[in-house]
Amino acid sequence: MLILAGFGLAVLPLIFALINNAVSIHELAINSQRAVFNAVQATQNSRQLMEQITNMERSARQYSILAEPRILTVLETAHREFVDTARRMRMLPLLPEQVLRLGEMSTQEERLFSGVLALRDQPRLVAGLVDDYGDLSEQARRLDALGREAVLRETTQMQSLSSEVNDFIYWQLVALIPVALFLVIGATILILKPIKQIEGALHRLGDGDFTQPVSVSGPRDLEELGRQLDWLRVRLIELEEQKTRFLHHVSHELKTPLSAIREGAELMGDGAVGPMSAQQGEVARILRENTLRLQRLIEDLLNYHTVQFQRSGLHVKRVELPPVIKRVADAHQLPMRAKGIKLNVNCPPLAIEGDENKLEVILDNLLSNAIKYSPPYGEIGIVANVRGGELVVEVSDQGPGVAPGERERIFDPFYQGKTQAQGAVKGTGLGLAIVREYVAAHGGRVAVLERSRPGAHIQLRLPVSQPAGGR
Repeated sequence: MLILAGFGLAVLPLIFALINNAVSIHELAINSQRAVFNAVQATQNSRQLMEQITNMERSARQYSILAEPRILTVLETAHREFVDTARRMRMLPLLPEQVLRLGEMSTQEERLFSGVLALRDQPRLVAGLVDDYGDLSEQARRLDALGREAVLRETTQMQSLSSEVNDFIYWQLVALIPVALFLVIGATILILKPIKQIEGALHRLGDGDFTQPVSVSGPRDLEELGRQLDWLRVRLIELEEQKTRFLHHVSHELKTPLSAIREGAELMGDGAVGPMSAQQGEVARILRENTLRLQRLIEDLLNYHTVQFQRSGLHVKRVELPPVIKRVADAHQLPMRAKGIKLNVNCPPLAIEGDENKLEVILDNLLSNAIKYSPPYGEIGIVANVRGGELVVEVSDQGPGVAPGERERIFDPFYQGKTQAQGAVKGTGLGLAIVREYVAAHGGRVAVLERSRPGAHIQLRLPVSQPAGGR
C-alpha cells in the first residue's frame, strides 16, 4: 500500500503536468488554426479583389472604346463579385489598417461604378475614369501586403507561443526528475519531439519553403496541428499557383498586340507597305528587335517568382562585354533619340565568365531605368573596368536620383519609389529586382552609390571567373 501510495504521489505531479500541458497545447492548436485560417482567408480575398479590379478596369476601358452594352454587363458582374468579396472579407477578424483600407476601397469602387453607369450614354467620357481604377488596384496591392504582413505576424506569434510552451514543459520535467525520472524521460520524448517538429515546420513556412510536407508524430492534438499546418502549406502553394495563373493570363493578353506590332514591323522592313528611307528602315528594325526582346522579358516575368536564381541555373561561357553593351544601346536608340539623351560608354575590351542572356538583361534594365528618369537632353554614362578580379560596371544618369532611405528598397520586387519619372509609363517594379537576382546568381552584388551631382549612380560588381559548379 505504501508503495502504491508513493507511486501515486510520484505520478500525481506528472499527471497534473500532463493535463496542464495538454490543455496548453490544445489551446495553442486551436488559436493557431484560427489565426492562420483567418490570415489565409484575408490574403485569398485580397487577391480576388485585385483580379476583380483588373476585370473592371479592362471592361471600363473596352466600353470607352467599343461602347458595347454587353461590356457593361461584364463590368456589373465584376462589381457584384467585388462587393461580395469585400463583404466576406469584412466578416473576418481583420487588423484596423485592413478594415480602413477595405472601407476606402469599397467607397472608391462604388463611386467609380456609379460614375461609369452615369456615363452609360457617353462611353467616350468613361475613359476619364479608367485611370482611377489604377489607383484602386494600388490600394488592393497595399491591402494584399497588409495580409502578408498579418500572416508573417501570426506565424511569428505561433513560434513564440511554441517556444513558451516548450520552456514551460522543460521546467516541469526538471522539477519531476528526482521523483519520476523514467516518466519525465518518456514525457520528454512524447512531447518535445512533436513540438520541435512544429517549430521546424513553422520556420520552413516562415522562410517560404513549401516543398516539404508537415508531419507531426505524437499526441493527437499535435498531430492535428501538424495536419493543419500542412493544410496551410497546401493553401499557400495554391495561392502561389493562382498568382502564376494570373501572370499567364496577363502574358496571353499582351502577346496578341505584341505579335501584331512585330508583324507590322516586319512588313514595314520587307517593304510590303512601300519603299522606305534608310532611317525608316532602321526604325522598323529596332521595332522588330524590341518586340522580340519584350516577349523574352514577359517570359522572364512569368518565371520570376518560381525560378531559383542559383549558379546551377547559369549557362556560363566567355562573354565579351563591349558587344553586349552595344546591343543594349542599339535597342534603346528610339527612346534616347526621342528625349535627346546622349549615351557615353567607356568600356575597354573586357571579357568575363557568365550567362550572356542574363548579363544583357541586367544592362538592359539598368539602361532602361536610366533613360526613364533622365531629363530631356541629359547624359547617361556606362563605365566598365576590372578591379581585383571583379568586373565593375557603373551606370549613372542626371535624373532626380535615389533617396537615401530607398537605396536598398528599390531592389525589392514590386517596390515603386516615391520619385516617378515625368511622362513615363508606370513600371512593375521588377526591373531592379531582376537585376539584383541575376547579379546574385553570378555571385556578385549591386548597390546605389552616393553622388555629389544630381542623378542615380548604380554599381555592379561581378566576379570575372565563375566556379566550376556554375558551368
